[in-house]
Amino acid sequence: MKIFKRILLLLLALIAVTVVYNYPKLNLLAGYSAKNTASSVFVAGRTLELTDATDNNFSPVNLASDKVDVENKIATASAFGLLTRKAVYRKGLGTVLTLTEEDETASYLSPKRLQPDNATPYPYGNAPQKDTIFANINYKTLNTAVDSLFRERNKSRAVVILYKDQVIAERYAKHFNKDSKLLGWSMTKSILSTVFGVMQHQGKLNVNDKAPIASWQNDERKNISIHNLLQMNSGLEWDENYDEISDATKMLFLERDMTKMQENKPLVGKPNATFNYSSGTTNLLSGILRKHFDSHQEYLDFWYTNLIDKIGMNSMILEADLSGNYVGSSYSWATARDWAKFGLLYLHNGNWNGEQLFTKEWVAYATTPTPTSKGTYGAQFWLNAEQQFKDVPKNMYFADGYQGQRVYILPDQELVIVRFGLKNFMENEFLRQVIKSVQ
Repeated sequence: MKIFKRILLLLLALIAVTVVYNYPKLNLLAGYSAKNTASSVFVAGRTLELTDATDNNFSPVNLASDKVDVENKIATASAFGLLTRKAVYRKGLGTVLTLTEEDETASYLSPKRLQPDNATPYPYGNAPQKDTIFANINYKTLNTAVDSLFRERNKSRAVVILYKDQVIAERYAKHFNKDSKLLGWSMTKSILSTVFGVMQHQGKLNVNDKAPIASWQNDERKNISIHNLLQMNSGLEWDENYDEISDATKMLFLERDMTKMQENKPLVGKPNATFNYSSGTTNLLSGILRKHFDSHQEYLDFWYTNLIDKIGMNSMILEADLSGNYVGSSYSWATARDWAKFGLLYLHNGNWNGEQLFTKEWVAYATTPTPTSKGTYGAQFWLNAEQQFKDVPKNMYFADGYQGQRVYILPDQELVIVRFGLKNFMENEFLRQVIKSVQ
């Protein structure tokens, strides 16, 4: 009997140690599942069943047990019954993970939105486009390229291809259509960068100025410019690892104010000489944008009234942290067609149907390779400057998100290509086939 008790005590001790050791991981696991469930259900309008069967169906997230409270718009995720996280929907701001019970009912500001233009044909409005058949397009080759992305192994959800302002190919997976909101993940970084471009065009800031961070003024970080931050080239410490507990995962699932975490990191390199991809940097930039407005309401409104709604991306929802800052690193939802409008704005060098939102020089700036990035990165856009995609022009550039979310801009071919899915894919081959179809 004594031996049995000792064995039992030893097992209980081992269980306790295991729980304590893995508790931080369980916190992040449940946090991811709760946040993703809440956004999928309350922002994108999907069912809990579809969300669990697709978006949350990968290890270890699929170990969490998810529930939704439709009436109060709250999602909960439990990790083995040991830990539960909640995410709540806020009108105009999407969903957010709560840290305290008070967060569930806290007051908040919402952005003011412009009215959609439902009379003008797509892409400059939301009415049906005026279809055109282009004699130079090989539609068989084009459709074959699109077909390749919808083989089961590729897990694609949406593809939209624009040529000369015209949708020439469009396809959706089961459960999705042209009205489905899709998460851009890190493509949100390119949206944030563009807000800087719009503000610079309006004379509201200069990206070559030093970053206005008070806590940096007494050390070497005072030399970091907004430009360095936009190019992910500040020299600041940051761990962008989504497989472990890291700076990135702690920021997204544990922080109340996501603009602060990168601010508090030390220099480990030199500004303009140390490329390090960092979601913390992008959220710091979101906080810097906030400093350029007299009120929080103005900050919330500007992204929509001067960019997103201005180009008719009316489906887009930018999600904010508990402090009300847009999570520029990761959280924006919109239809594939609206994401294509964003690419079209860049294809036309910042001109939207006759109105200049930012300059041609901004496009050149955003697509200039960051020093030490080996030609892969600009100002929150990814590049092909060293022809990483060997069959694609060097001047192609793109917004890039987790699991293969993409908006490609190909200036020479007058193409914008949008792809959404749950898995990365053979990009070079797909793009090669699309380019071939319009030559």
